[in-house]
Amino acid sequence: MVKGAGLLSVAAAGGALALLGAWLFGSLGGESTTVRELYVDAQPPPSSVASTEGALSIGQIYKRDAPGVVQITAKIYTQARDPIFGTPNGFATEEKALGSGFVLSKEGYVLTSYHVIQRAQSIRVSFSNSDSLEARLVGSDPSTDVAVLKVGAKSRALKPLQLGNSDLVRIGDAVVALGNPFGYTRSVTAGIVSALQRRIQSPNSQPIDHVIQTDAAINEGNSGGPLIDTRGYVVGVNSAISTGNTGGQGNVGIGFAIPINTVKDVVEQLIKTGRVEHTYIGLSVKEVTPDFARLFGLPVSRGLIVERVYGGSGAAQAGIKGGSTDVIVSGESYVVGGDVIVRVDGIPVNSETRFRDVIASRKPGDTVTLQIYRGSTQSSIDVQLGRLPATTPPSLG
Repeated sequence: MVKGAGLLSVAAAGGALALLGAWLFGSLGGESTTVRELYVDAQPPPSSVASTEGALSIGQIYKRDAPGVVQITAKIYTQARDPIFGTPNGFATEEKALGSGFVLSKEGYVLTSYHVIQRAQSIRVSFSNSDSLEARLVGSDPSTDVAVLKVGAKSRALKPLQLGNSDLVRIGDAVVALGNPFGYTRSVTAGIVSALQRRIQSPNSQPIDHVIQTDAAINEGNSGGPLIDTRGYVVGVNSAISTGNTGGQGNVGIGFAIPINTVKDVVEQLIKTGRVEHTYIGLSVKEVTPDFARLFGLPVSRGLIVERVYGGSGAAQAGIKGGSTDVIVSGESYVVGGDVIVRVDGIPVNSETRFRDVIASRKPGDTVTLQIYRGSTQSSIDVQLGRLPATTPPSLG
């Protein structure tokens, strides 16, 4: 975690292209190949994005993929009010949010970031040939910052981008970002993958795991645009930037993209049902380290200490115990006194990310078995998973 650093969504709003929101560092994984069935003209993704064999130049990537990148204009109308009496005065004010997106299929599906269109009452998609079409919102998922739109364009006018495999991305891989920074349409920037397994917070305060960090310049208006590998395959969806300690809104060489393998599963569900169901266990946990375990006399050196249990959740109904005492260890706050989870369905969980991945791989209604320690006593507790509520605490849940 970078102390004092701001993390900003990179959609732009209004004439001044103001940011839609600021996020702090804050997770979710999934993988499905079903959505690839939409790409009737797609080639199989490369076996390794790190390989330089067959790599395209930046110009070749732009020529190939830029026609499939679109500009998203979301309009928000609000009723103006009398400045003295506060009553509606009959006039409406208009705000605009500008972002990016890209074509998913010949059927007219377009992907963008949820935070670009979250308040929109009308959405337009502009293509590389200057055509601008009204778009219908198929569905959105705030928890992964993904939205799917649909336009009525003829299939021959649509250039779907091909999806890669973000699990194959490696630190140091060359990547390019395509989008509409500050409204400059279909701009390309290049860089490398600076880090992997980053975590950011979604618009509804849920953590997003496995995020790709890049130094390719990403700015306001890039949200929803593709991060592309050297073969021309999409490996991420550009979502946020860090402003460091500058307090500014521009790029400082740290941008974040939601991995495309996370996005694929979300897109499949949105196209099929218009919504995404995330599993919810109702716990806030923190990693146990050997030093922490020794300090507090825990019976295990690795695992997850339960800090909070949220009312009405499966964890609460199963009797999982949360912490009761706030402590600070090496400058980091903990809530101690709760259960320590060491396994889920027999799978060791030594990190928050691993725990979230295991829970996310189940479905609402499934039952998982938690192996826990309460004090020095080991036991197993069955917990029925629920659905992630629309409004949840800023935690795993």
